[in-house]
Amino acid sequence: MTKERLVLGGGCFWCVEGVFSNVKGVLTAISGYTGGQIANPSYESICTGTTGHAEIVDIIYDADIVTLSELLDIFFVIHDPTTLNRQGADSGTQYRSVIYYENEKSQIDIEEFIQSIQGNFRTKIVTEVSELGSVYQAEAYHQNYYKLNSSAGYCQAVIAPKLQKFMTKFPQNLG
Repeated sequence: MTKERLVLGGGCFWCVEGVFSNVKGVLTAISGYTGGQIANPSYESICTGTTGHAEIVDIIYDADIVTLSELLDIFFVIHDPTTLNRQGADSGTQYRSVIYYENEKSQIDIEEFIQSIQGNFRTKIVTEVSELGSVYQAEAYHQNYYKLNSSAGYCQAVIAPKLQKFMTKFPQNLG
């Protein structure tokens, strides 16, 4: 087993976690916060948009089962990387499209991937690519949110369609 890490922000972390927790080869998908100026932020502070943090999902995956490229492909299908600080009705810097890297090789691989798919979009991809700093796990009630609340309105209206899109487009990656 070759464990690797990928930290993604693509709007509400419930959506990103809901999809990536179903990807074959993903060992853990933990909702959290990173990219901001304060230590140990709370959900309430994140929602103010003043902390600089993004809602993210910290993904540990087995690179022998799923590749970085496959994970990035899924990420760019399940969210809109061309809208700045917004995903659907969720608006603010905490909802920005962002990928955090841990080393120069990952940074290069991510940037090359983005360049390779830019032609698939009508407008410019605005996904931020930034070095990973401290990651803070979100409160317990945010973890496995879709799995525990799948019948809730937000889950049905927002997360379920993203999950369906993933399952339809990437059946080979369904775990």
